[in-house]
Amino acid sequence: MRGPLFYSKILLFGEYGIIKDSKGLSIPYNFYNGALKTEKNLSEEAKKSNDNLRRFIAYLETIDENLVAFDIPAMKAHVEAGMYFDSSIPQGYGVGSSGALVAAIYDKYAFQKITVLENLTREKLLKLKAIFSAMESFFHGKSSGLDPLNSYLSIPILINSKDNIEATGIPAQQIEGKGAVFLLDSGSVGETAPMVSIFMESMKQEGFRNMLKNQFIKHTDACVEDFLKGDIKSLFHNTKKLSKVVLNHFKPMIPQQFHKLWKMGIETNDYYLKLCGSGGGGYILGFTQDIEKAKLALSGYKLEVVYNF
Repeated sequence: MRGPLFYSKILLFGEYGIIKDSKGLSIPYNFYNGALKTEKNLSEEAKKSNDNLRRFIAYLETIDENLVAFDIPAMKAHVEAGMYFDSSIPQGYGVGSSGALVAAIYDKYAFQKITVLENLTREKLLKLKAIFSAMESFFHGKSSGLDPLNSYLSIPILINSKDNIEATGIPAQQIEGKGAVFLLDSGSVGETAPMVSIFMESMKQEGFRNMLKNQFIKHTDACVEDFLKGDIKSLFHNTKKLSKVVLNHFKPMIPQQFHKLWKMGIETNDYYLKLCGSGGGGYILGFTQDIEKAKLALSGYKLEVVYNF
């Protein structure tokens, strides 16, 4: 038995900012995916996933049924029969591994679920986001619910603010284009919870709060608008500013060995780096106007192109 596929996601813009109502833009990334699967003889990896599902079910039983109710007996029976989440999505890399699992469980076991085929009004999107936020909190302590939402709907999501999200279209890729958004593999796993708590701690300082509002959020919002409009010149201008702000104020979220590379990109304009998800490891997002130049400058590192300009 194998269920439908749910894809990974990339939050192009909005990491940390969306906690404080910046704009955000999240896109599905079909290179990685996961699906619920059932087998009698489980591998070591599948066994781990099966155990994790057991704990997840116990947690789902505690969620308010007015928000969402699940077919718990069916879920328990399937887990007993050897159900697990078969996924190629790397964990701790900022591309939504737990989001895809949450989407798969909701899709299969939620009663009165909101489906992708409906007219997705803002109310329905916010309801889904609230459900997914409650479900995914099992993995992260506090979740915005955006990763599962993106994975479930498999369409780009524009975040205008906490209570204002909409499905959106993004400019078509220019497959022959030299410009690109790429993923850079840091070679280490990032943990979301400790990074978020460093951020929350920093938020207690007035200087940090002012920087977030007057620089980080301002540049993030501008990047989202530029990207959706397809204004590449302005996008790179604002991405450079954002990259600088992150290097200056979010150092703990950038793995130590990448501080120099980050700075080099800003100085040479060959590429600009930014956080992918909460940082601390996993993937780093890169933006370049010339992918060949960026590959040369970052030779020795693993690059994956996710979007061409």
